Amino acid sequence: MTRDSDILQRLNTLIEVGAALSSERDIRRLLETILESARRLTRADGGTLYRVEDQKKLRFEVLRNDSLGYNMGGRSGQPIDFRPIELYDRNGEPNRSTVVTYAALSGETVNVADAYNTSGFDFAGTRKFDADNGYRSTSFLTVPMKNGEGEVIGVLQLINALDPEGRVTAFSDADQQLVESLASQAAIALSNRLLIEQQERLFESLIGLINAAIDEKSPYTGGHCERVPALTMMIAEAADRITSGPLADFSMSEKDRYELKIAGLLHDCGKITTPVHVVDKGTKLETLFDRVHMLDTRFEVLIRDQQLAAARGEITEQECQARIEDLLQRREQVRSSNIGGEFMDDAKIAEIESTAKLRWTPYGSEEREFLDADERENLTIRKGTLTRRERDIINHHIVVTIKMLEALPWPKHLTKVPEYAGGHHERMDGKGYPRGLTREQMSVQARVMGIADIFEALTAGDRPYKDGKSLSEAIRILALMKQDHHIDPDLFEVFLREKVYLRYAKRFLPAHQIDSVDWSKIPGLSPELVRDLQASEGGGRRR
Repeated sequence: MTRDSDILQRLNTLIEVGAALSSERDIRRLLETILESARRLTRADGGTLYRVEDQKKLRFEVLRNDSLGYNMGGRSGQPIDFRPIELYDRNGEPNRSTVVTYAALSGETVNVADAYNTSGFDFAGTRKFDADNGYRSTSFLTVPMKNGEGEVIGVLQLINALDPEGRVTAFSDADQQLVESLASQAAIALSNRLLIEQQERLFESLIGLINAAIDEKSPYTGGHCERVPALTMMIAEAADRITSGPLADFSMSEKDRYELKIAGLLHDCGKITTPVHVVDKGTKLETLFDRVHMLDTRFEVLIRDQQLAAARGEITEQECQARIEDLLQRREQVRSSNIGGEFMDDAKIAEIESTAKLRWTPYGSEEREFLDADERENLTIRKGTLTRRERDIINHHIVVTIKMLEALPWPKHLTKVPEYAGGHHERMDGKGYPRGLTREQMSVQARVMGIADIFEALTAGDRPYKDGKSLSEAIRILALMKQDHHIDPDLFEVFLREKVYLRYAKRFLPAHQIDSVDWSKIPGLSPELVRDLQASEGGGRRR
């Protein structure tokens, strides 16, 4: 190969490397590419890439040496256990004794033809390394990597350039120019990647700030905002592993994963506008406080009225006692209904309606019915603790979530965040909210988030209005919801087959909630699925 063709080939390699560096997203792969490209351009036997840490030391990132078989740092999985190199001594004075620290502090390239026959730098550590490893470090090319502001962010050091016959030689001026050019491109690529990572961390910290604000309003919602994203990713990763069936074509890139992760973290951001007394309503009569205690006082007034009537001879003692026993029974009915733990059938509602019509007279006021309209409405809620109006307020958070997210200028790789986050209350049959989307109108990711949101809510033990369901009961309810066309049937099967429910339970649920599942009693499962689930008990199953 002629000298001109060799230079042309190396320049082409430099151009190719520059393009590769600009597109690389993974920091470890980027650092490896920088070092390996520099070695390839100069035919160096070994090399090390250092990162400047806190402007005080050089940290080993990647180390390679073909003769010694060293392949450490980067993506090798082999850690570099060398201590960082200090750039300043104990007195704060710059440490310019070695070529690598000198390059880092001065920003100048150091090209040494023979480390054993040079002055001005301390190569004692190099000589000891050579003696310990049977090696001869001869030529060194040490190039600082500077960002756009002229700051040294790393150092690229190459050892022992090799000629075409494999003999150790000095690094030429052409080698130095090529590596300096590469280091300049590499520093820009590394700075850009670090800047992107810093922006991502800032972005995720801002999301955490929103969730922390929601958590301050309601610790129950805060736990939900942590667990739903985790379960969402578990289900999505399980679906990504499937290689047959309806979800065989579903796959996620690293960008897709990050997009879904962000959607999970933001799926309830609209709850920041939801009144806390509605979010945390633990009993039917609770507003800023539980109004059942006001009703206790009214019952006490009616009991005293009966006692006074008996004392005045208006009623007999027997009548007095019977009326008091009736009032005490009604008080227990009110207290029981206030909890909201059981379904209110017509008979129980009739009892409350009867109590509502009792008459009592507040001090200094006129006689009135025992329960006002709002108290009556709340105590006759058939299921849960929320009135229809309060449930609408809760449901409105998803509308706010969508508005908030759609108002943001999302970058290209995050444009689907509003769709994913805003679809977790939709149903497969189009009866969900807020948009009434059908299964066909929803992405797989949005359907994943719907299952995650429901399962977390079923098993959560930190709600003020209910206890967490056991694992088997939560799965049974999900199966019923699948039959009711509420959740995606294919994703539900993945949820079961890939034992996502069990991984989630072991990570987030207390031991007393993790019970065994009798698959034969879970409604709507095919006989084949039941057999597979029974056969896989105690171990995972992959397809």
